[in-house]
Order: sequence, then C-alpha cells, then structure tokens
Amino acid sequence: MSIQFVFDNNGNKLAVILPIEEYERMCEDLEELESIRAYDLAKNSSDEEIPFEKAIEGIEHGLS
Repeated sequence: MSIQFVFDNNGNKLAVILPIEEYERMCEDLEELESIRAYDLAKNSSDEEIPFEKAIEGIEHGLS
C-alpha cells in the first residue's frame, strides 16, 4: 500500500493520500462497525432480543 502525506510549512501532517481501493475498503469496514455498534446499543437498551438481520434492516431504513 502506498500512502502519501500532505505537510504544512512546519512539517506537520495535514492530510493523507491513499489509493481509492484502500479508502473504499476502509469505508466499508466503518459501515460494518457502525452496524455492529448500533446493534449492540439496541440490544443493551431493551430487554427483548433483536435479531441481527432485523437490527440491520432498521439501521438501513433510518430507524435506529
């Protein structure tokens, strides 16, 4: 993987440049993590069991 940095005049890192494939993979991973986190939150806030698929469906439809 080839990562490049953008620096300011003082040598501080301002940004990172990475291949689009890596960026897209990171976005997919983040989306999956957000789904898991929302499921865990829903599970912990209710006494009833929520099937994972139903939780994901609710998240996808903005009902979280």
